[in-house]
Amino acid sequence: MCEQFQVSGLERVASPSLLVWPGRVQSNIERMIELCGGPERLRPHVKTHKMDAVVRLQLAAGIDKFKASTIAEVEMCLAAGARDVLLAYPVVGPGQDRLVRLAMAYPHGQLAFLVDSADVLPGMIAPCLAAGVELAAFVDFDCGMARTGTCSVDDAVSLVEAITTANGIRFGGVHVYDGHVRAPGVTERRESWSGAMESVQVLLDALAVAGHSVPAVVGGGSPTFGFHAGERGWQCSPGTALFWDHGYGTAYPDLPFENAAVVLTRIVSKPGRNRLCLDLGHKALASEGPLDKRVHLPGLEDARAIGHSEEHLVVEVEESGRHALGEAYLGVPHHICPTVALYQEAFLIRDGAITGESWEVTARNRRLTI
Repeated sequence: MCEQFQVSGLERVASPSLLVWPGRVQSNIERMIELCGGPERLRPHVKTHKMDAVVRLQLAAGIDKFKASTIAEVEMCLAAGARDVLLAYPVVGPGQDRLVRLAMAYPHGQLAFLVDSADVLPGMIAPCLAAGVELAAFVDFDCGMARTGTCSVDDAVSLVEAITTANGIRFGGVHVYDGHVRAPGVTERRESWSGAMESVQVLLDALAVAGHSVPAVVGGGSPTFGFHAGERGWQCSPGTALFWDHGYGTAYPDLPFENAAVVLTRIVSKPGRNRLCLDLGHKALASEGPLDKRVHLPGLEDARAIGHSEEHLVVEVEESGRHALGEAYLGVPHHICPTVALYQEAFLIRDGAITGESWEVTARNRRLTI
């Protein structure tokens, strides 16, 4: 196994488990800041790690704005001391009241949410007015992802006008997510990104003509982070960059981040001359995508996944007799974000050894206190 993944003390950790290098997380934070020229433009996404400890590392580095996907993640950030949190998700149903209750519980924080339709505004305005709080609304503009947001410039301008004339909420800015821009080649990725950003500029120009100043633009994920950081004054919101993974590491070698999280797995059975079974099932590893893009196993590179179920990962190897039951491996998930959410805690590695410390995956729960 390469030196990067050599860790002592694994015999003290049950598998499957999530392991994290705090030093590498710190290095990834520093690289994020360096790319942006300082912490002021960063609004990193917390959905990858969901950990209070990581938020606190970022706060200590001078980052004070965050982006979240769930109300539990918003609460985690506020409890850690964040002053500005954007819930980058449409807020409907009981979530509207929960967000207002968070604003009441954490008066030091500025809370914001996404909106792509005026239909949801009454449901946010009423509880804000009743509670005497003000939330910021970011217009979610679809630049090509086709997931949430409006792709109509006219509708987006009308939505801004509806927000600016409402009581209880204020216009916080424009949010754009270019998650569809994933080309591995830098040139092709930049061209695709530039095209997507042209549509955003059309909106910004239209808002200027309509007399609306835009307080902030929040843009980009990890694959386009370098472009956003280097070429625009917008707030940047990478998430995967904190932990990195095999999918992004393989596709985007131009980005300067390192793997800071892995899963510990062991051989639990040898069901054939050329087969091994690992304790790394769906409940321990993100399982979207094809079988060959679930996990990278340093030291077991010749293994080919042939079966994946709730608690088992079956792989083919040249000769199973070369391997022993209980043999441990550190797997680099192809997609780290949903993998982290499968664990209650992450065991820490410092100076090449398991320390006995752990970080709670705080916001894996959908509800903390509110």
